[in-house]
Amino acid sequence: MPLVAINNLTIGYRGPSLLDGVSCLIEPGQRIGLLGRNGAGKTTLLRLLSGQEESDRGEIIFAPGSKVAILQQEVPQDLTGTSREIIASGLTSDPNEPEHAWKDEQRIEQILEMMQLDGELRFETLSAGRKRRVLLARALVSKPDLLLLDEPTNHLDVESIRWLEDFLQRWRGTFLFVTHDRMFLRKLSNRILEIDRGKLFDWSCDYDTFLKRKEEALAAEEKQNALFDRKLAEEEVWIRTGIQARRTRNEGRVRALEAMRRSRSQRRSNPGQVEMTIQEGQRSGTLVAALKNVTLQFGERTIIDDFSTTVMRGDKIGILGPNGAGKTTLLKLLLGQLEPTSGSVKLGTNLQIAYFDQLRAKLDGEASVADNAADGSETIKTGEGSRHVIGYLQDFLFTPERARTPVKFLSGGERNRLLLAKLFAKPANAIVLDEPTNDLDAETLELLEERLVQFQGTILVVSHDREFLNNVVTTTIAFEHGGIEEYVGGYDDWVRQHEAKLAAEAATKKAETRSAKSNATPATTASPAKKKLSFKDQQELEKLPARIHDLETKIAEIHDAMGQPTFYQQAGPAIAAAQADLKKCEDDLALAYERWEILEST
Repeated sequence: MPLVAINNLTIGYRGPSLLDGVSCLIEPGQRIGLLGRNGAGKTTLLRLLSGQEESDRGEIIFAPGSKVAILQQEVPQDLTGTSREIIASGLTSDPNEPEHAWKDEQRIEQILEMMQLDGELRFETLSAGRKRRVLLARALVSKPDLLLLDEPTNHLDVESIRWLEDFLQRWRGTFLFVTHDRMFLRKLSNRILEIDRGKLFDWSCDYDTFLKRKEEALAAEEKQNALFDRKLAEEEVWIRTGIQARRTRNEGRVRALEAMRRSRSQRRSNPGQVEMTIQEGQRSGTLVAALKNVTLQFGERTIIDDFSTTVMRGDKIGILGPNGAGKTTLLKLLLGQLEPTSGSVKLGTNLQIAYFDQLRAKLDGEASVADNAADGSETIKTGEGSRHVIGYLQDFLFTPERARTPVKFLSGGERNRLLLAKLFAKPANAIVLDEPTNDLDAETLELLEERLVQFQGTILVVSHDREFLNNVVTTTIAFEHGGIEEYVGGYDDWVRQHEAKLAAEAATKKAETRSAKSNATPATTASPAKKKLSFKDQQELEKLPARIHDLETKIAEIHDAMGQPTFYQQAGPAIAAAQADLKKCEDDLALAYERWEILEST
């Protein structure tokens, strides 16, 4: 028996229906990714399933006794109390019954432990990531049969996203989730539902298979529409022929033409794709920014401690780290917007900076979309000349009516698209993006990635979108527990290098600890007899320090080469060979440390 049956569901507001007679079955244990353009109706469907909205027509039937819980996209601003109190508000049993009260308290303790939360901490004092974790605990405490997640990774840092992925992979329940995070989608979904122009399509596959099938389906739809339109045009010519033809025309053919006209008028065309173009400004100087021994403190707190880096023209740098670590602060230092407590910041010459602010502070909520995009002007100058602002905004999927709407009525995805439109309306040779991917749909994200890769200037981007970092950046600056470190490559490259570094540090520390214990052993205490090394092992042990030194030297040389501005101007095979060489050296170094430790302890 299905967990949920959606039958002929229809709901609409102004304009075409968001959901137009859709039907679907949800089976127990499924992990469903819900996809669709911004404004397609994804959140509306979740609200219908959770009972927060009522449909115009149709019905939703749940299996008897089943429970539904939802984690909403936005964190409520007026929610106060301890974490324990917030979680307890998700319980559905009667608290006045002693048996239920005991079981509920036990359940709350279990969920606090499972979610690694302190129940006595005030909700309003928690970070965004911890608040989302408390809200997820509130959704789970009632043991729902169906969990609904609306953009669960929004505003979470990488560590929190990875925790959430791991938790949901181990959770045995059924869940339906909306997300723009493609890596999150790949790891968790085993079924894809898509809302497209009022219809609900069941692809019954993983995300990568969906992408291939979707591309084929769009091509087939385009071909079918072209054939239909050609046939309609031929019939329109026939109906307009002379009097003789009209006297003898086939009434069945006339009725068929009328049906074709109705069908064409009811067709909801594909909304298309954003057509963004980055206007490249004049070349900046070779040096964009240089930080030397920079320290920044706010009161007693040190945000950045003795950090140095150099940003050269054409660099594409990603910045990642926990929420509140100081990523946006580092951006402002690199832009010269903040003065360091100590150290020096040097900016390059002829910089034309386009800055995407995650708080969208550059948008005036009371002004219209058009006035925001063109700063009150009716035209926008582009590389091809002047364009009317309404036509320019249509490239970013804003209809003329929507372009005249005040910004305060836009969705999160629309505001981000508007900010991109405003950003790219002026020439730039350096683009700074602070969390640009929140709320954007996959199609817009992929196009933004493509344009940024093609951009010849400098890019600095703060993002928790791991796939976006993999696809765009060539250098990663990471806020880690030991400070700020710089790595070659994107997110996956950072993970690999960071783990190898931690493994090497752990092996060194372990060896030092054993050595210290050995030196601290009293002379009167007899040492346990050590197994004598073979001649071959003894020779290997003697050669290992030199091998470790050579590997570390080679890794440093490869890092230096990759750090040069001209490195990524090479052909793809040469770059791939260097990256493969780096990975092999790092793997060999980890093995050498491990082997050295084994032989030393024998």
